[in-house]
Amino acid sequence: MGFIKYVKEEFEIIKQRDPAIKSPFEVLLYPSFQVMLSYRRAHKLYEKGHYFWARYISQKAKKRTGIEIHPGAKIGKGLFIDHGSGVIIGETAVIGDNCTLYQGVTLGGTGKETGKRHPTLGNNVMVSAGAKILGSFTIGDNSKIGAGSVVIEEVPPNCTVVGVPGHIVKRKPDDNPCDKLDQIHLPDPVKEDIAVLQKENSELTNRVIDLENALRELNRRRDNQNENI
Repeated sequence: MGFIKYVKEEFEIIKQRDPAIKSPFEVLLYPSFQVMLSYRRAHKLYEKGHYFWARYISQKAKKRTGIEIHPGAKIGKGLFIDHGSGVIIGETAVIGDNCTLYQGVTLGGTGKETGKRHPTLGNNVMVSAGAKILGSFTIGDNSKIGAGSVVIEEVPPNCTVVGVPGHIVKRKPDDNPCDKLDQIHLPDPVKEDIAVLQKENSELTNRVIDLENALRELNRRRDNQNENI
């Protein structure tokens, strides 16, 4: 692929997902564009066994952009890393097509295990700011990981995950989170549980008040009967 064609494709990707961009030339300044250009070169060298030079290129890109992508990672088309500072993508991570990562995202391992030890992201996956995905498992197509979540187990397609540890709070088919890039309007299971408890507490309180009123009325009638006697 020619450089000009690559810039045009990157511009279209960034334009779709970042309203701040105004001209194609701005693409050249984006950390996402710069680091992916370096990653493609480093990955080719890595596949040919030139590990030192592959790491040399990736480390230079890290210093320049704040984004660390191991040259062994496998990344599909259309990856967009918004802002990018603090993003880490491990050696055996696999990222599908048209995914979006925000700043502070980690696709990491969990220890000194060998072989496949980093996560796999399907197509159209959005990982919000500060989220950590740790371990060798798959995040299904069209899934969304909420900001600050820590995901340590597999996620089926079309799901929304929030929390520490992350848990599924929404299953919705045929939904591409990278179209809307909404990081904030997520279900809040804790808030929902609190609302349920508050409702139940209110109902119990009302029942107690009714019982107390009934007891007072019963005592009043008994007192009246005793006076009549």
